[in-house]
Amino acid sequence: MKYKYIERNPNILGGKPVFKGTRIPVYLILDFLLAGETIDNILENYPQLLKKLY
Repeated sequence: MKYKYIERNPNILGGKPVFKGTRIPVYLILDFLLAGETIDNILENYPQLLKKLY
């Protein structure tokens, strides 16, 4: 299955899923969301995520 914004590469974070073009693991952002963090706050702390969506 191919995803538009997520990739797995054995050379990046040991093959853990990351957002394409970054070294930000998907699980990290999901953990923040589950802890009640807002999307605005996450994007403020990880602005490269927003840039990669466009």
